[in-house]
Amino acid sequence: MNFLTIFDLDKDGIYSLIDRASELKERHKSGIPYHPLRCKTLGLIFEKASTRTRVSFETAMYQLGGNAIFISQRDSQIGRGEPIKDTARVMSRYVDAVLIRTFGHEVIEEFAEFSTVPVINGLTDEHHPCQVMADLLTVKERKGAIEGLKIAWIGDGNNMANSWMESASRLGFELRLACPDGYKPTDEMLKRVGADTKGSTIHLVSSVAEAVSGADVLNTDVWASMGQEDEGVERSESFKGYQINDALLEKAAAGAMVLHCLPAHRGEEITEEVMEGPNSAIFEQAENRLHIQKAILERLLAGDDI
Repeated sequence: MNFLTIFDLDKDGIYSLIDRASELKERHKSGIPYHPLRCKTLGLIFEKASTRTRVSFETAMYQLGGNAIFISQRDSQIGRGEPIKDTARVMSRYVDAVLIRTFGHEVIEEFAEFSTVPVINGLTDEHHPCQVMADLLTVKERKGAIEGLKIAWIGDGNNMANSWMESASRLGFELRLACPDGYKPTDEMLKRVGADTKGSTIHLVSSVAEAVSGADVLNTDVWASMGQEDEGVERSESFKGYQINDALLEKAAAGAMVLHCLPAHRGEEITEEVMEGPNSAIFEQAENRLHIQKAILERLLAGDDI
């Protein structure tokens, strides 16, 4: 089994991982050792830099008794032109699973095709499933349930938006996306998740106010992601009015929670006041990357030994 997108899990699989992450989180905080991945090794191939993804996955492996080997683009033969299928077949003979953080989603799909060990998507330009699984865990912790909630996505129709749409398609919560013209999710992705079709709970709305009206969760990301820095000025103009601030929060449901996958550009897509305010669950969300990743690794590597 690989974990490349949220659609690799059905509804029960998503909830099973969330519940298991909660158990592992409580076990860790209680100081109870648990090492089901002793003598297991995770290979991490990073073509995109990261703080949270690298640290949370390496720590997750160590806390579960295993080891992690980090390979940056400059350390990998992929960066020097070796075919992906060759790297995949070699890595499969050295490690027990591979995490890849890269640009094009086709890279990780080809790697998974030729790998004989589980492959995990640490981020591609199209999907960020591990992050959104951590987000769902955070929502469940704060709200007690996920189904029946109204969740707003404000900003770029990017990889985070895609993984949120897949989650809404699987779990059935209402997801409203407000994205500027030119930055909406692709038609292919909207069709894949059945957005705005009869009976769908996924809606691409025309305004930020419509997205956040009565919403239980407000969610955003940076306006220019890694690799888009040269578009910064243009994007800043396009995304005016897409900031999560106190005025916008007032339009949401009482007690609405705010999420951001980090790193954040305070004063752009979100204000300092909201990030540090009582509605923010952003740093709980960041912590939960560790615990959901432990649940994913345990499922993929311990299998029937759990």
